[in-house]
Order: sequence, then C-alpha cells, then structure tokens
Amino acid sequence: MTAVQKFATDGIAPPERLAFWNALVDRVYSGTYVKSASEDFTGEMWTWQVGDLAMIRPRSTASFVGRDPRYTPEERLILHLQCRGSSSHRQSGTETMLGAGDFVIASPHEAYAIDLAAHELLVVEFPRAPLAERFPGLDDALRQRMSGGSPGARVFHDFLLSLWRQSQQGFADPDWQEGVSQVFYDLVALAMRGATKPDAAVPSADSALRRRVLGIVEAQLADPALRTLSLAAACGASVRTIQNLFASMGTTPSAYILERRLARAAERLGAAPDASITEVAFELGFNDSAYFARAFRQRFGVSPREWRRK
Repeated sequence: MTAVQKFATDGIAPPERLAFWNALVDRVYSGTYVKSASEDFTGEMWTWQVGDLAMIRPRSTASFVGRDPRYTPEERLILHLQCRGSSSHRQSGTETMLGAGDFVIASPHEAYAIDLAAHELLVVEFPRAPLAERFPGLDDALRQRMSGGSPGARVFHDFLLSLWRQSQQGFADPDWQEGVSQVFYDLVALAMRGATKPDAAVPSADSALRRRVLGIVEAQLADPALRTLSLAAACGASVRTIQNLFASMGTTPSAYILERRLARAAERLGAAPDASITEVAFELGFNDSAYFARAFRQRFGVSPREWRRK
C-alpha cells in the first residue's frame, strides 16, 4: 500500500497550472490528459493505492478529461463516482450524464472523454475479474449510468468516503488491504444491482426510446422549438415519459439540449473560423446571441470569442 499523496495547483503560476496538472494525471493514470479553456484553472488531487485498487480523489474547476487506450496484460476497469458537480462521459459511442452520487464503470483499454463542470470525483481503477465474478452481465452495464439514489449505491458511496477518511492512518497490514479490496467488490456489485433494477432505473424496454430521443436531439439542435413537448410528439410518448427518461440520466430535457448545443457550438467555433459568432449561435438553435454568449461563458469559463482565439 502506498501512502496518500496530495497535489494541488496552489503555488503554481496560473499559466503553468494546466501543464502541471497534465503531468500529474498522466503519471497517475497513464494516457490521461486535461484541457481547460479557463485561465483560472485550479485543482487538488489525492492519490492512494490500496491492494489492487488504484484510487484518486480529484477536485477542479470545469475541464475536459480524455484518456487514450491503455493496454495491460490484466483486463481492468475504471469507476468514476460523482461526489459533486456533474459530468458527461463518452466511450464507444455511448454518452452518460452523471449527477452527484451517480457512477459509471468504463474500460481503460478504450479511449474515453469526460466533460466536467466544477467537480469532485472518486475514481478507482481495478482488475475486472473480481467484479465479473460478483456481477453477471457486467459487459451490459459498462458505460451506463448507475443511479446514486438506490440504498446500495448510497452505502457504496459512504464506504468510499469512509475509506478516504481513514487514509491518514496509513494502514499497511496486507490482510487489511485484501479485506478492503473484497469489500469494495462486494459493495460495487451491490450498488450496481440496485441501480439496474426496473424500479430504480430506466426499464430495459425504454433503451430504444432513449436512443431515439437522443438521436432526435442531435438531428434537431438547429431548431429553436426543440423542447420536451416536441420530443414527446416526435416519439409518440407523454411529456412525463420524456422527463423521466432524462431524469434517469441525471439531467432534464432542457439542460441536456443546452449542453449539446454548447458542445456543438464549441466545435463549430474552431472548425469554421469564417462564421461569425452570431451565425454559429443561430445555427445551433439560439435565438439570442447575447444569451448564447452568457451560457457559453458559464459552461466553458470564457467567451465564444476567447474560445476561438485559444
């Protein structure tokens, strides 16, 4: 077991903070990189290795985190638990929205990306085999949002937080470390079973509806009238059904639509330097360029014009 180490951008000159943070995250989880449009990026991170669990506890301002595929002889998984803030995870064409308490399990052997608001996370990388033994159908659960609202998820969250509170004791007993690992696998499997029960998550029959709704959103971002009512009409579903579907993703229809519009606008600003900012706003369904600019700054920490310059 390694001792807990703490790293922070305190004392680092603002222009050098992101380079410092990138060197840190790549050292902890090889192939990881961080981008931020804000010149005021700040972050703290604690790292800890307990048995076969490689754990970090990062806090930072809004940022984009990516990771390149990492190949190891032993197949591994990585769990991201959202303690504070919100995030959007993307891997293998699947996008998962997390709110406080939710978690997602992904593969570090495939590239993934995370858009994060100001946040605190608990992240654990671990061998796949012990969890696969405890949770049949693990592959179907990867990249899916696990709700933090189930009793099992709350117990799992409390266990991880308690473990970190005990970290300063410096436990070095191999039996203790092995016991922690076994409890971790038992509790994450319990949390996953609770989060995937029909009454705790979107019913499996709704997975096709989710794909259809998200496809409509992507196809109609340019339509200013895109909202909950139009999605319900396009799918032949009730407004409550659409609201519940997005609630299962940890968001709302309007918040999700805004997030996707802003993400596409950020891409468009870089890809089309000749298009004016107003044109980009109108292309993505914004009727008011001033509102677009405010929402963009709130999401990315800089104005659309500053984003384009960077």
